[in-house]
Amino acid sequence: MKPLLLVDVDGVLNPFGAPGPGFRRYRCTVDGVGYTVHLNSRHGPRLLELALRTGAELAWATTWEHHANEWISPRVGLPELPVVPLGPDGGSELGEMFKTRHVGAYVGDRPFVWFDDQVRWEDEKYLRECQGLSDFLLVPVEPNRGLTSEHLAAARDWLTLSGFSQGP
Repeated sequence: MKPLLLVDVDGVLNPFGAPGPGFRRYRCTVDGVGYTVHLNSRHGPRLLELALRTGAELAWATTWEHHANEWISPRVGLPELPVVPLGPDGGSELGEMFKTRHVGAYVGDRPFVWFDDQVRWEDEKYLRECQGLSDFLLVPVEPNRGLTSEHLAAARDWLTLSGFSQGP
């Protein structure tokens, strides 16, 4: 069973702070609402390389949901990816963010790494206690900086050292 690499957009691929070198500004319209995003075309190839080297499957875990495939994927060099369905915000049991319950339902018994700027210990506690999951790594991303080489290395190392890597 392939491990999953779950990727958020805002705060991860689209940092909230001043974008660094390699980022490009885009204007997009989703459901009639205009957004400005700053994206780095190197993120896609780096995520694809991580997936290839570890035998993992990439998926979106973002409030952009399927819009990420339309607006984000082509601008960062990713193919169309599966999407974690997020449904309505049903409240919190242990202080976890609303996406956490949906991620737990989506991953089932697959090991996973989740890159998100809002994951905290409450999310880990919820996933372990309420969803019964044990094999995962939450990678908190500083939202003003976005995804870095260190985040990717942490995911690669965890997948490899945990024995989940199925890559070459």
